[in-house]
Parts: sequence; structure tokens; C-alpha cells
Amino acid sequence: MILLKGGRVIDGSGSAACMADVLIDGANIKAVEPSLQVADALQVDCTGLTVTPGFIDAHSHSDVKVLESRLDKPRQGVTTEIVGNCGFSAFPGGPDHSAVCDYANGILCGGAWHFHQAADYVESVRSQATAANVYSLTGHGTLRVAHTGMRQGALDARELDALADALDEAIGGGSIGFSTGLMYAPGSGAPFEELVRCCSVVTRRDSNYCTHMRSYSWDLLDSLEEQFRLARAAGCRLQISHFQAVGRANWEKQAQALERIEEARHSGVDVEFDCYPYLAGSTVLQQLLPQAALEGGAASFLARIANAATRRDIAREAEAMLAQTWDDIMISGVASAANQPLVGMTIAEIAKQRGTAPVETVIDLLIEEETDVKMISFNQSEENLRVTLTHPLATIISDGFYVHGRPHPRLFGTFPELLGKYARDRQWMTLEEAVHKVTGKPAARFRLKGRGAIAPGAFADIAVFDAATIAARSTYSDPEQPSAGMVQVFREGREIFHA
Repeated sequence: MILLKGGRVIDGSGSAACMADVLIDGANIKAVEPSLQVADALQVDCTGLTVTPGFIDAHSHSDVKVLESRLDKPRQGVTTEIVGNCGFSAFPGGPDHSAVCDYANGILCGGAWHFHQAADYVESVRSQATAANVYSLTGHGTLRVAHTGMRQGALDARELDALADALDEAIGGGSIGFSTGLMYAPGSGAPFEELVRCCSVVTRRDSNYCTHMRSYSWDLLDSLEEQFRLARAAGCRLQISHFQAVGRANWEKQAQALERIEEARHSGVDVEFDCYPYLAGSTVLQQLLPQAALEGGAASFLARIANAATRRDIAREAEAMLAQTWDDIMISGVASAANQPLVGMTIAEIAKQRGTAPVETVIDLLIEEETDVKMISFNQSEENLRVTLTHPLATIISDGFYVHGRPHPRLFGTFPELLGKYARDRQWMTLEEAVHKVTGKPAARFRLKGRGAIAPGAFADIAVFDAATIAARSTYSDPEQPSAGMVQVFREGREIFHA
């Protein structure tokens, strides 16, 4: 047994902190009392420290990286990750599993891997992911690629039946739900009826549905309305992924969007959202293109773009779609050694250096790297960020993923950034509220039994930190820096990090 003695306990419920001792017995918490004396327990002095549930990263893209048991998340206090987001998951496989890897590794950065079914992945994380509890959604994009490749558009009746059956099998095999990535091919081409069919499986399984919507910029409001219609038609719980309004011209839409979310919830739609504590997001550079240009995958795109007239059309449409400026978009990862010097530069800077138009620079980079380019894009206003982080429907997440280059600092600093910069320093919320948004709230939302609480009987997933010094050190220019202030982290009673 382990006795955490004399700490300030924040239990994850949102309730006020209290001074208490916490007794760990095996994988669980045995007691939480103002003063405990246990002769045979290993005593840990937590005087001056804060004791909370281990943090839950409810939107992560570490699907394959968790198998390496890296400490990047435990160093922040994270003990649980929910992966399989935005339509990308490590399962199911298909007849040509290399196509699934090629598709998903744009975000998962995982090299070669093969999980034929959800049960295969679940078994692997149970035996290999020693640094985190891992739960996975089933990605719509991966489902599609496994069954019909990178083809876009409507599926026929037989294909749709196979897709729904595969989703049902995945949830039955241990997946905790379904995610869509409706800005990414091939999911971007899926009609509404296909989404209803899949979400009806989610409802029947009493599971979770999370969505990267079709737009967060020009069509933000229409995209929200589509998701409300979908939730009503299928009867499913709805989680809006990384909610925000992208681009200065769209910032005023955020207030309207939040009003619509609140109205939908009031009308009976079980909707919430998540967001990360940064002004910038990160994804693949090809998201700046019309997704129809990616029909058939990278090889088809490269063949298509070789036609001068087609390239002009794609460039024109990409320019019209852009919600940010070219100064807002920074290259964070490339596949080749030759272009590594471009990591950290904006598209505007690279275009100036090369003497080409910015949109042509984007296309050139995608050709040079065979589409394997990652970006960081500065999307939001600070006031909008404050409103989303503090909203009662918000869960705070990292949305972090690994790259061959310079990842977004959220991968290494999300949770200390929330607790230090926004709760302690700026006082946008209390520490208890911040902890609730990364423990009890996501545990309840995703029905993670025994997680997210400091209470007798709960799993002993525990973070111990110095609330006065906890802070993220990761920056956009130097992201891979461990955070300050985290002292000790336990996962199911086993220490996984000690400063």
C-alpha cells in the first residue's frame, strides 16, 4: 500500500479542494480521509503539493505511439488517453493494410503496424501501453479506406452494410465509439445518410460519437447544424471535436455557434465539445486543398496535379477556401531531409524565399514530399479561446500528434498550460474547475468507469504536482520540453513518473 500524506486534494468533481490523505491499495484507492495512519504503507510526503486524479486526454492521436510507452504525457500528469479521433484509427485493417497505414499515418506517425480488428488493438495496448490507460474510437476514414479505399462519394447498399457491420464489430470488440473526420478525404465525401447509418450503430451500442466537422471557418454554422440533425436522426450523443472559429473573418461566428450548441442541448440533443488551450492548431498541409483533389489517395493526387489546367483549378479553389493568412501557417514536419530547413518557416516566408505564389508553394511542397507535410496554423482569437475554455460544456484536450519535425507544443504541454497559465496566472477558472475539465468531466462524458476521481474504489490514477510552479515549457520554436511542477504520477497504483 502507498499513503499520500498531507496533500491538498482536488477530487475531480469540481468541488473545493480539501486537505486529506489518500491510501492506495493495489490498483485502487482504498481511503480518502483528513488523517490516515497505516503502519505497513509506504508513506509519500505530499506537504505543499496538490493531489488530483490522473488527467484524461480525451482527444489524442497517439494511437500507435502509446505502444512505445513514451513519457511525454505522464510528465504532464496524463494517465488516460482517448485515441481514434477525427476519423483516424489504427483499426480495422483491410485486404490491403498498407493503404490503411498510408492513410492513418498522416496523423498517427506510426510507421508499419497492423491491427485487423479492434480487439487486436485493444489487446496490444493492454499488454504494451504501460504509460497510459488507452481507449479508442473507431475512425470513419479508416473504416472507409479498409473497405473501399480512398474512393469518395456515396457507397452502394452492400458497401454501406459492410461499413455498419464493421463498426458494430469494432465496438463489440472494445472500441468506445465512432469518430468522423469530415474535412479529410475520404470521409469528406460521405453523404449524410451514411453518417446516420453509422451513428445508429453508435446509438444501439450506447456508445460515443465524436466529430471533426466539415468546417470550422466559413461554413462553421452549417456544419454544426448538420451534426445536430445527425444526432437527432440517429439518437446519439454528440461530441464536437476541437471546437473553434478559424480565421479572423470568422471569429464573430463563435458566439453564434455556441448559442446554437446551447439551444440544441436545451432542445434535447446531448451535445458537448472539447477544445485545446492554444491559439494555433495543427494538421496535415493537404487539408488546405479541396478534398476532392485527393480522390484515390496520394498517388492519384500527384498524377492529377501534373495536369496544368487541373493544378490551376485546385490552386484557385484552395486560395478561395483559405480562412487564415499565409503568415498564419507554419510548416511543422516534412518527410525529406532536403526540406528539413523549411520546418518552422511560414508559407509566406517559404514563398518569398522561392519566389513563388503562396498557394503554388503549398502545392509544390505536397508534390516534393508526396503529400507528407504537417502544419501549425494560428486560427483563433484570445477572447474566443477564453470563452471556449471556460464554457461549462467544454472538456480540455491536447489534440496532440507526433510529426517528423517540430510538433505543436500542445503534445508536451497542454495540461500544465491549462493549470498554470490559464487557471493560476490568468485566473480564467479556478484550479478545481480546470482539474474537473480534464478528469471527472471527460470520465463522465465517455463513461470511463472508475477514472477521473479521487474517491474510495476508484482506480488509483493520480497526479501529484506543485500548483505554484506547474507550467508548460514547450513553445512553438522548441516544443519538446518537459513541463515544470509535476512531481509524481501513478497509473492504477503503479508509479509511472517521478520528477
